[in-house]
Amino acid sequence: MIDYDKLIAPSVTALAPSGIRKFFDIAAEMKDVISLGVGEPDFVTPWAIREAGIYSLEKGHTHYSANSGLIELREEICTYLKRKYNLEYNPRTETLVTVGGSEAIDLLIRAIISPGDEVLIPEPCFVCYKPCTIMAGGTPVTIQTEEKDEFRLTPEKLLEKITPKSKLLVLPFPNNPTGAVMTREDLLKIAKIVKEHNLFVLSDEIYGELTYTGKSHVPFATLPGMQERTVTVNGFSKAFAMTGWRLGYACGPEPVIKQMTKIHQYAIMCAPTTSQFAAIEALRSCDDDVEYMCEEYNHRRRVMVNGFREMGLSCFEPLGAFYVFPNISATGLTSDEFATKLLYEKQVAVVPGTAFGECGEGFIRCSYAYSIKNIEKALERIGEFVKDYIK
Repeated sequence: MIDYDKLIAPSVTALAPSGIRKFFDIAAEMKDVISLGVGEPDFVTPWAIREAGIYSLEKGHTHYSANSGLIELREEICTYLKRKYNLEYNPRTETLVTVGGSEAIDLLIRAIISPGDEVLIPEPCFVCYKPCTIMAGGTPVTIQTEEKDEFRLTPEKLLEKITPKSKLLVLPFPNNPTGAVMTREDLLKIAKIVKEHNLFVLSDEIYGELTYTGKSHVPFATLPGMQERTVTVNGFSKAFAMTGWRLGYACGPEPVIKQMTKIHQYAIMCAPTTSQFAAIEALRSCDDDVEYMCEEYNHRRRVMVNGFREMGLSCFEPLGAFYVFPNISATGLTSDEFATKLLYEKQVAVVPGTAFGECGEGFIRCSYAYSIKNIEKALERIGEFVKDYIK
């Protein structure tokens, strides 16, 4: 009989399952549950994008693309980045189409991290950076951001964690789960440290189109001297409501993209062809759709922030992505206790802040990528719940 405990790699066995999915899976088995847990737009992919995907199938475009992705899509990605941010990349040598932004993150970490290298990761943050680092043999070094700093990465906190082994800095802004953003002034301070300590940067900008500051998102690679030190990761899931299409991309220096493409070549081959044809249309013609969805999210954002504040919970104002990260410490419950009790007693699913790092204790993440009707109903139930705990 096989001893599976010995068969499976200890490094994989030690990885904890995603804390996001835990509550989503429980909620899926219950009736009358309002879920604010999963970061997925409730909008259907815009019709022009769906039609382009359908038409590609009708035309019989069902074969492999180049490993790096359709050249037409890579050219469109580069045109889009130039048009939106004045950021220039070579579509043939500096652009890679991936299966979601998550694959691009994994590829970069595997391409540059060797055993013993340290990856600097601001928390709270998306759940994949630490596991990807561990599976690549690297050492994740977390940097705790704080509510008093609006969950931004400060130069002081970054400097505290840099060692001679530091190699890669993850910049996950706009941030999941906090909704924090970094201004150009904030990023310039980080860029100075990056250069001084010879760091490379993974700039995860999947929520770059979803900001509510009145100013455009600032890609880290647009800062002086940073394009050669940065791989920009983005994708179509959030801004274009294309989660199920599983399509992302990475843009960066040719030597790094070349090695990422090599890993992608052996592990994946290429991203789905139908999704790639659809994405071409997204970049060409769907600015208005993105703007409309962003305006809707902004309205929902204000409703949710005000709702939490009115029930007596402190709530940092998120200026990006589609999450709020209210402070529930006034209830006396831990994040996990709050999320568990709320789910079973009031049938509302949220994610405990600790799913995004230890410094998430005392917070919960709630997505507002849901209808106003569901948000208002969920807030009513949460308000009833916290009355029993806030004195």
